[in-house]
Amino acid sequence: MPRNTLAITPEWQALLAEEFDKPYFSTIKSHYIKAKSQGAIIYPPSKLTFNALNLTPPSKVQIVILGQDPYHGSFISDGVQIPQATGLCFCVPPKAPIPPSLKNIYKELHNSIGFEIPNHGDISAWCARGALLLNAIFSVEKGKPGSHAHFGWENFSDSIIRCVSRHCHQVVFMLWGNYARKKASLIDTNKHTIITAPHPSPLAQGFLGSGVFLQAQMTFKLQGKAPFDWSLKNI
Repeated sequence: MPRNTLAITPEWQALLAEEFDKPYFSTIKSHYIKAKSQGAIIYPPSKLTFNALNLTPPSKVQIVILGQDPYHGSFISDGVQIPQATGLCFCVPPKAPIPPSLKNIYKELHNSIGFEIPNHGDISAWCARGALLLNAIFSVEKGKPGSHAHFGWENFSDSIIRCVSRHCHQVVFMLWGNYARKKASLIDTNKHTIITAPHPSPLAQGFLGSGVFLQAQMTFKLQGKAPFDWSLKNI
């Protein structure tokens, strides 16, 4: 984690200011610092902890995709070990192997709206177009999935969802899987649209053919907006 919350973009700083003063946020920092002091390797790298917020300011949010835990693995590129986690849900660095869940996301995009599947798993370009790629938990110890679930991160990510619901307009929330669906109670459905589906993991069934991206594009059309640009260039 960056040494202080000033590493978060000013727009989010202003909207989340009260959260940083709450006891749970101090607890998160204490757990994180203790883990680091004990030699734990934490993903994503600290400079990317709040990457989702920094790449998608609240004034730009059009769609929210919710993940759970950051990737806890790594890969070798040019002889260097690189974390998979980027601080963005479902996203990996350009040279990383494409994770199975993201492969299914790509397949559903291709089958439903003709998306051209790229040769990489870096979906960060979606952020500049208004996609908030939010993980409910912001950190994990290398090789230990769910290891930071007790830190208190969900209190923070829940507050972000509430903040988007309160301050943003006509946002499409993608809640995939039972875990993500539980967050629906945080969202004002009089203002926003919730699209649910099974998790895109190959271990689940029903994401492929769910039509979630068609539903999202139709929602934007009904709102008088342009369709979301899901395209990604090859590298």
